[in-house]
This record gives sequence, C-alpha cells and structure tokens, in this order.
Amino acid sequence: MKKPDLSSTLVATLVLVLGVAAEAQLPKKVPRIGYLSSTDAARESARFEAIRLALRERGYIEGQNIASEYRYVERKSDRYAELAAELVRLKVDIILVAGGDSAIRAARNATKTIPIVMVGGGADPVEAGFVESLARPGGNVTGITNLTRQLAGKRLELFKEAVPKIARVAVLYNPDAPSALELKEVQSPARALGLIIQPWGVRAADDFDKVFAAQRKERPDGLYVIGGALIRINEKRTVGFALKSRLPSVGYKDYVEAGGLMSYGADLADSYRRVAYFVDRILKGAKPADLPVEQPMRFEFIVNLKTAKQIGLTIPPEVLARASRLIK
Repeated sequence: MKKPDLSSTLVATLVLVLGVAAEAQLPKKVPRIGYLSSTDAARESARFEAIRLALRERGYIEGQNIASEYRYVERKSDRYAELAAELVRLKVDIILVAGGDSAIRAARNATKTIPIVMVGGGADPVEAGFVESLARPGGNVTGITNLTRQLAGKRLELFKEAVPKIARVAVLYNPDAPSALELKEVQSPARALGLIIQPWGVRAADDFDKVFAAQRKERPDGLYVIGGALIRINEKRTVGFALKSRLPSVGYKDYVEAGGLMSYGADLADSYRRVAYFVDRILKGAKPADLPVEQPMRFEFIVNLKTAKQIGLTIPPEVLARASRLIK
C-alpha cells in the first residue's frame, strides 16, 4: 500500500485551516432598516428612540448588528415617492413607515418585495388596500394601525366633558385626504352628545385664512381638527387661530403639543416600541403576509393646561384626573 505523501497532507490541512479562518473573518451582512417619516428629524427623533431601545432589548444594537437609513419628508407630500424609491435603491431589508396613507402607499408602490412595517399612521389599512385583512395581511405590508378614525367618538366625548358648554363644533379637515372619512365617524356621536357639527374643508394652503375668517363670523364653541398632510403642514396657523379666537380645540398629539387644547389617541410611544417585534420577526425569516396587523393596546389623553389658561378655560378636575399627561 502506498504511503500518503506527508507534504501533500500538510498542504491540504493548511489550505483547509486558512479557508476556515478566512471565512470566519468575512464581515457578516448587517441588516439595514429604512425609515420613512412624514415629519422632520427633530420631531421624529424621540419617537424613533423608542424603536431603537426596544430593538436593543431584542439584541439589535445600532452600528454593530443593525444599521438605519433615515428619510424625512418634512411634510412635503410630493417627496414620498422619491424618498421611498431611494430606500429601495439602497436595498434596505425593511422599510418602517411613520406616516399616513400617502407615505404607506408610496412605499408600497416602490416595492412589492421589501417588507414594509407601518408604524401606526394611516386610516384603515384594509379599506386603503394595503392589506387583505388585519389577521392575514397577505402582501409585503404589516405593522401597527392606530385606529385614529375609529376613536373619533371618544375624542368628541372627552371634548364635551372638558368643555361642557360647547354646542356647535367646527370640524377642520381636507375633503381630498383619506383622513376625511373621520368626519363621518364624528357625526353619530355628535348627535348623541347634542352637538351640532359644522364641517369646514380646506384643500390648499390658501383656504385656511378664508375658513378662519368665516368661522369668526359663525362663532363656533369648539374646533375639532382632523389630521392629514395639509392640516399638519399648517398646524401652527390653526393653533394660532384657535388661541387668538379663544376657541377650545381637540385634535391629534402633535397638534396639542403645538398649542391645541387636547388630544386623545393611541399611545404612540407604546406603538413605536411594538414595531421592534415586527423587525425582529422579519429579520428572523417571518413574512409580512403572515404577521397580523396589530391594534393599539394603550391610549393617551393629553391636555394642554397652558392653552386652557391662555383661552380662559377651566377644565373640570374629574376630567384632568383622567388625563395621562398634562402640558404645563
């Protein structure tokens, strides 16, 4: 029997060892998360921090085994498509969408393969056509839906409790936006509460001053602000009008933080933390089509006491006791 060539054996062993060592030294692919926001970096940073901390709890550390690409529309709705396409070109592994229907639609139009996780914006994802059902999304979109429209009745109820004397409520909304459907959700509870609803539509920035001038003549008792891209862009103008008119107002979280009187909706921080669950599952191989869209479990009632004082309003103490946050 021919003895094995010792030198050949050593060479083969060395090649094997070097090959294994080289393979071990190859850098692993770090997953990249694309983040598409309807607002700006300053406003979104605190919210994304909740996602980042929740990801860290699951073992994902920014700069080590996960990386993020941020794109901010800065409330310029015509940039959604451009920035969504940019994230797709970067070949991110997941796109998180922190915005309404327009932002989600732009991401969905940009890719049918990259998983898209809704961070909570938008109206009803089933009605919008983003998912087949909440239980079985069926496509590349899943995540959180914050039930903004469905909470309209509760929002109006709290408004009436906070300002018992209101009888006529002006509703500011954009008839062309998906969020306009919230107007219908306001009508029935308004009748039950004995309130008269006065819809005021704005379709362009120039419409606000006209609507505000008309409202001054009508002199409603309260203002209900329905969110949407156009409304949010002109948020400061609306807050300024309400304060100058000493008009109690109810709207979304950013609105009350900007100076509106109160808001009621999903606890956004809680929703943002929950996004980490979807990221983790998808990075581990789960398909968005099989991950049910989740509804919020926690809600927040915010009252701006600075605004109440400025417009000369005293809110009943039993209402303040129910608030999850008071802005002083």
